[in-house]
Amino acid sequence: MSSFSSLLPTAARGLISSCRSPLRPASMAPIVSSFQQARAASKGGRKKMMDKSKGSKPAKKGPKEFIQRDLKNIDRWALCDAMRYIRAIEVGREPTNVKYEIHVRLRTKRDGPVIRNMLRFPNPVSTESRICVICPPGSKAEQDAIAAGAVLVGEQVVFDAVKAGKIEFDRCIAHPDSMEAFNKAGLGRILGPRGLMPSAKMGTVVEDVAGRVDMLRGGTTYRERDAVIRLPIGQLGFSPEQLRDNLRHTLEQIKKDCANLNDRIYKDIYEVVLSSTNGPGFSLNGDFKTELSVDPAALQGN
Repeated sequence: MSSFSSLLPTAARGLISSCRSPLRPASMAPIVSSFQQARAASKGGRKKMMDKSKGSKPAKKGPKEFIQRDLKNIDRWALCDAMRYIRAIEVGREPTNVKYEIHVRLRTKRDGPVIRNMLRFPNPVSTESRICVICPPGSKAEQDAIAAGAVLVGEQVVFDAVKAGKIEFDRCIAHPDSMEAFNKAGLGRILGPRGLMPSAKMGTVVEDVAGRVDMLRGGTTYRERDAVIRLPIGQLGFSPEQLRDNLRHTLEQIKKDCANLNDRIYKDIYEVVLSSTNGPGFSLNGDFKTELSVDPAALQGN
């Protein structure tokens, strides 16, 4: 059978032949070759990335607990001996202005909760604290706060004084009924950086403002920072017995704070360091005095 083109006239067959574009296998070779090269390069890049990721070491994580020094390698002192050296360093300074301080180092994890609380010492460290109380004007809380010795009491009078920069107080307590007005006044950005922001966690937002004023005048607040609790514990003129009683009371309270945490969270006192306003620190060994210690009566007063 003759083909379809053989039935056409000679001129038509020539026209069709000139318009036909035959498919040649060789014409697809460059396209296929380029595609194969790109695919091979992609596979090679992925393989290199996988090999690199397998060979790379994971980033090292820091220790989960705060690293504390080995107490076996340092000198540790009895309380009377530490007081003797501190008093020698602070000689010539007013005993009521210089304070003994303790640094309680804790054995604890880095990502755990922190301890914060307040306590009242058996022997008050300072009774000259200037305390501000934010409470509704004309209320019983205002009358009780004034009777307890607060230097600034009320709401708007406190807000105006703080905004004017007249922050003439060392502690700030707020009654729960005044917290809404306090938040509207926007004083957090002023009192917060100074450590004067009332907080329920710190026990400075209470209904019994008079009782809290009385406690703060003879006590202090404390907070754990980087596994250390630091707070003043006595005046330089305190006797060793007075300082011992305050120290014992403080450590007992901190132990209670540790015990009140979640059962899965472990905190414990690791080291107690005694220092002063201008003096170095002395790690205590838990003894009151030794056979070589001076008479405790010589370590008090001026």
